[in-house]
Amino acid sequence: MTRKGTIAAKLTALVLSAGMLVSLAACEGQVPKTSTAESADRTPDLTVAQEKKIRTSILDVIDAANQSKSTDGLDARLTGPQLEVRVSELAIAQATGTLDAKAAIPRKITQTVIPVDDGWPRTVFTITTTTEDQQSKRLLVMTQDSARQNYKLWGVARLFQGAKLPKFEVPKLGTEMGTAKDAKLVATPADAVAWYTDLLNNGDSSKYKDKFADDLFRSDLQKLDATVQQGMEANKGTQEQEFTVAKDQLKIMRSTDGGDLVVARIDSTWTRQAGEGRESLPASDAEKALFGDGKATSTMKVTYVNVIAMYIPPAGSTGAAAKITAVGAERQPVKVEAL
Repeated sequence: MTRKGTIAAKLTALVLSAGMLVSLAACEGQVPKTSTAESADRTPDLTVAQEKKIRTSILDVIDAANQSKSTDGLDARLTGPQLEVRVSELAIAQATGTLDAKAAIPRKITQTVIPVDDGWPRTVFTITTTTEDQQSKRLLVMTQDSARQNYKLWGVARLFQGAKLPKFEVPKLGTEMGTAKDAKLVATPADAVAWYTDLLNNGDSSKYKDKFADDLFRSDLQKLDATVQQGMEANKGTQEQEFTVAKDQLKIMRSTDGGDLVVARIDSTWTRQAGEGRESLPASDAEKALFGDGKATSTMKVTYVNVIAMYIPPAGSTGAAAKITAVGAERQPVKVEAL
């Protein structure tokens, strides 16, 4: 094997491990218990039976796409980050012949959180069971933009092992949706997402580090970054990951304990530059599939969609209870290009 081939093989192993980010949480997270307390005069327009019908219709479309490895018709029931994630997963499956196991979405659920709000857009949070191979539960985010449109699957986050979610009202009573500017929290949802993004970019040097509890997503990214950096420095190359907040891409539900459960899209790029005149090559089957017949250069840029679920505690919380906590995530490469 040539030196270039050896370097590519080592980087492949590293990026394959990157693809395992979040999937390490194979054990189930702790599902929140529902509250039976009366808290609002309004009642939801959506019933549990209707939620099941909506979710089943969405999963039927996804299953058909999985079987055909085609994206035709996906945009009828998928939107937002989940549409981009599933299109990428199917493109990779077309090239490799296999759909990534992490793309599985169980049909059985443990809880649904139904909105009580009038008007649109509307959001439903639903938590599935574990998968058949005991991967973690999925937090599904379904949205309806107007009364005349179908609900679509906007996002999926795999819950972390041991993740503790807040309590919500039982479906027949309904739960209030939140906003990006929700107050009476340790941080507004908009600020919390911006701070988390800064933390992803700057690590321990971020001025917001102490506002967040440790989480599996950041831990795995830090390990990956450190390992890749070693390899890059040994061969006079460089690598950098940059995270940015996606504008107006967050969904929020208010819990009965006064906190918010927020699901947000955060985009990122991973740029790798080979040293000493080498080519920077795709480093995994997923990257190869997305790169296709592109011509390699010294620099490769991989674009990711990240979906992060986090809990923001109510204002007045103290100690560990005051920390914002990521409870689940999804990370998927959606574009690979040579620069």
